[in-house]
Amino acid sequence: MTAIFRTATLVVCAMAGSVRAESAEPRRAVEDARPLLLSALRADDGEAQGILVGEMAEAITRRFAATSPIYIDVTTLKRYRQSGCSRLNVTFWQEGVRLPEAKAPRRQTVEFGINYCLDGLPPKSLE
Repeated sequence: MTAIFRTATLVVCAMAGSVRAESAEPRRAVEDARPLLLSALRADDGEAQGILVGEMAEAITRRFAATSPIYIDVTTLKRYRQSGCSRLNVTFWQEGVRLPEAKAPRRQTVEFGINYCLDGLPPKSLE
């Protein structure tokens, strides 16, 4: 599963889009998105926010001369009947990313959905 999040992180600088307003709570530093997925599954509001840290995050930020850390937002789209399982929306985003073909730095995002459970597996049923 970690490979999926690492791949998503690598493409964070390849897609543009928008992200919802930030939460007032401090963001948690994580080396991959999994701890945030688990936090969102456990949270009453179904949300978790973090900042990607570590070697990969530093390399991406350096490569694209970005002006912010890589942020991660996880929201719950649907809770399944199976306890501890939900459809989650995961968004990686970063400000001030400089792409070779771009005229100016900009916010870059990548967003994907995942069916995920507290045991790290997908739900047995999507009901």
